[in-house]
Amino acid sequence: MRQENRVDPARTALQPKPLMAVLHGEVPAVPPMWLMRQAGRYLPEYRALRAQKGGFLELVYDSEAAAEVTLQPLRRFGFDGAILFSDILIVPYAMGQDLWFEAGEGPRLAPILGDTDLSALTPDFSRFDAVYETVRLVKAALDPAVTFLGFAGSPWTVATYMVAGQGSKDHAAARRMAYSQADRFAALIDAIVDATVTYLSGQIAAGVEAVQLFDSWAGSLAPTQFERWVIEPNRRIVERLKAIHPDVPVIGFPKGAGAKLADYARLTGVDAVGVDETIDPHWANEALPAGMPVQGNLDPLALVAGGRAVEEAVDTIRTAFFGRPHIFNLGHGILPDTPIAHVEALIGHVRQAREPD
Repeated sequence: MRQENRVDPARTALQPKPLMAVLHGEVPAVPPMWLMRQAGRYLPEYRALRAQKGGFLELVYDSEAAAEVTLQPLRRFGFDGAILFSDILIVPYAMGQDLWFEAGEGPRLAPILGDTDLSALTPDFSRFDAVYETVRLVKAALDPAVTFLGFAGSPWTVATYMVAGQGSKDHAAARRMAYSQADRFAALIDAIVDATVTYLSGQIAAGVEAVQLFDSWAGSLAPTQFERWVIEPNRRIVERLKAIHPDVPVIGFPKGAGAKLADYARLTGVDAVGVDETIDPHWANEALPAGMPVQGNLDPLALVAGGRAVEEAVDTIRTAFFGRPHIFNLGHGILPDTPIAHVEALIGHVRQAREPD
């Protein structure tokens, strides 16, 4: 698993980075692309390595293995962006909750903060160190033209897991706490903001070139709650990161935001915004700030279906965002049953060197 190919820094400085160029406002003829969860279960090489390591968290905390997983889709598909292989729940783990993954059921956190006060946790930010080492290993082996993306979960989404101790369909435990114990919930959000700034700043110092904030459950909140628990905490993260790393782009991805996406884009200070598959790209192009880079928004299920459905969706998205800085991506993570041949066909169709109809 050791990464043998070292990158010549002088060569790196001379290589164009299409994805970074778009994040800085350029509009190329063909959009750069990467796919959320591009390092994952749809790849046989990933499944083999995970089976060897014995579990997801074991894979994340083996830096050489995690670097290998990060690089696997780059070797196979030649994407323009590499996304760090890790998990959004590394932040609550470093904040002092125990973290494990139940087979077939997903992550578990303890103690459950719906029942326990935040002061009961003992933070241990050394739990970030293995992730930083993964970043360094990937950076040393990465093609100079590929942009390296780090990430973290946004505070609201992370809090839903910390309060319930696991994922849920409606995030009711966190929503109830946010309404009925707003001061207590605000203290949790503040602590997540602090840990997230530390985590992302460490990723940047180790070598990532841009970061994405995943707010996967932003769509479960009412508008006023969205302003308080999505827009404001993300704004604070961006503001603090920019004070430390002013030239590092931040992509915000509030899945399910709907019409609230426009306010998110204007008020958080993010450099680019991810658009999920439920949003009409034509509406997004009109509603979002002029010139702001966008990312998205192919339905992951369309990619599973493949064929003409994908081609038509790609053409619609490219037409909608024509003239705007655009990173082609899915509207959420790639699904485990996605055929590799469909990913290859998608890449070929996106990269046709022609203007959209």
